[in-house]
Amino acid sequence: MSRVRPLVERMRGYMPGEQPRDAGVIKLNTNENPYPPAPGVLTAVAASASADLRLYPDPAATALRVTAARVYGFAPEQVLVGNGSDELLTLLMRAVVGPDDIVAYPEPTYSLYDTLVTIQEGRSLTIPFAADFSLPSALHAAEARLLVLCNPNSPSGTFTPVAELEELIRDRDGLVVVDEAYVDFAPESALPLVHRHENLVVLRTLSKSFSLAGMRIGLAFGDPDLLRQLVKVKDSYNVSRVAIAAGVAALEDYEWMQRNVARIVATRARLAAALTARGYEVLPSAANFVFARRRGEDQASVQAGLRARGVLVRHFATPRLSDALRISIGTDEEIERLLAALDALRS
Repeated sequence: MSRVRPLVERMRGYMPGEQPRDAGVIKLNTNENPYPPAPGVLTAVAASASADLRLYPDPAATALRVTAARVYGFAPEQVLVGNGSDELLTLLMRAVVGPDDIVAYPEPTYSLYDTLVTIQEGRSLTIPFAADFSLPSALHAAEARLLVLCNPNSPSGTFTPVAELEELIRDRDGLVVVDEAYVDFAPESALPLVHRHENLVVLRTLSKSFSLAGMRIGLAFGDPDLLRQLVKVKDSYNVSRVAIAAGVAALEDYEWMQRNVARIVATRARLAAALTARGYEVLPSAANFVFARRRGEDQASVQAGLRARGVLVRHFATPRLSDALRISIGTDEEIERLLAALDALRS
């Protein structure tokens, strides 16, 4: 007899990208930043780690909330800190979605949404993106308790202009969540809309642009009354003392992040051009990765061949995505090794 819920027994869990043990592998499969965090982050982490770690962290992560509020133009009451934006997604689902409640989102997108809806025994209403990954018009008519939009989208990297998002938010009474994990690599953010729409929550992460994937720091911006409800369903001490210190230091050196973003955006353009020259169709990316496909040609063997040559990229074994690879933006040297490996496979 199973000792877990039948639903959990049946479901497929979310599968994160491969984490290699070989330090010599070029890791272009999980959208991490190839450049280090700001020097002040390392100083803050060392100071925090040398402090009294036997004490619990601040359950409200007040220092980080206050800093994020100042940097992004909000009141601290409009900010909630999570153990990565994934935890904030979990809290939103836990607080909002009950059995048979509908959660709508376009697809293909971040597959964790499927997992979180299933855990809540809700129902996913997935509306296919167009071939160019433009926002499906059918979303406007979707009746759902919660609407989730990943923008820029993963795995496509494509971006929906904020004006289009506002039209969608304005049409709805239900809650809208805009997941902006990659937005620092994009032309604009939906954060200003939070001041105009009480039914909007915008999620950010310090994993990508701030080079802090290992710290797990997420930020939710939204209506204070709603965020207070989310606090009821979060773990008491969900963010560590070290992570709080790292997040504050990272946000206080915003220019360091912007310089690294500029480097990544420049490399992204060079990679897109190089892949196009090699016969790939590369969607316009507003993220720190590109989505490259060869129509009708399954890329599983290409992924395997690159892996054998010490380069990891992401392949999705689903009918709609099997002819594509998602490739994170590494350093220029890492991208040159990727391209050399690709050329070796074709020779």
